[in-house]
Amino acid sequence: MFGHHNHGGRHGHHSRHPFGFHGPEGHGPGHHGRGGRMGRFFDHGDLRLVVLKLIAEKPSHGYELIKAVETAAGGAYTPSPGVIYPTLTLLEELGYVTGSDAGGGKKLYAITPAGEEFLQANNQPVRGLFERMAEAAARSAAFSPAILRARENLKTALRLRLTAGQLSAEQVTALAKVLDDAAGAIERI
Repeated sequence: MFGHHNHGGRHGHHSRHPFGFHGPEGHGPGHHGRGGRMGRFFDHGDLRLVVLKLIAEKPSHGYELIKAVETAAGGAYTPSPGVIYPTLTLLEELGYVTGSDAGGGKKLYAITPAGEEFLQANNQPVRGLFERMAEAAARSAAFSPAILRARENLKTALRLRLTAGQLSAEQVTALAKVLDDAAGAIERI
């Protein structure tokens, strides 16, 4: 169940990733997962441990867990709903989490004593997974919160200015110069 993770398409990212992922399927030269083999961001069962640890830290909804995994991995991996929700169902069936109706069709997942025990028994692998994700986040500057925020600020400011009304020729020239100057400054960093 945990062996098929989406690394591309709608939910993944397609560039140089900290683990050497390239292309839509997450495979490429340079990726050597645990055991030195080519493959996925997480090995079989790893996502289950990550999700359980995140729930232990804070009871969460499925969407919150998707975002928490993405943040922990520095944007290098975003699990799809088609991966997260079956993982949550399995954790619930195993008795490691409970899902309570939180209204609006959402379930709030909380860890159980059996889940705490399982997490404790797997403390070393869990710690290793979070260390690996932290390394990915550190190497994944394109997904740093500061850069994402600044990029979104620029896009929003540009969109608002371009849709606010007719620009004069001088304003168009000034706006193009600001954008060209910013691009030049980025290239020089």
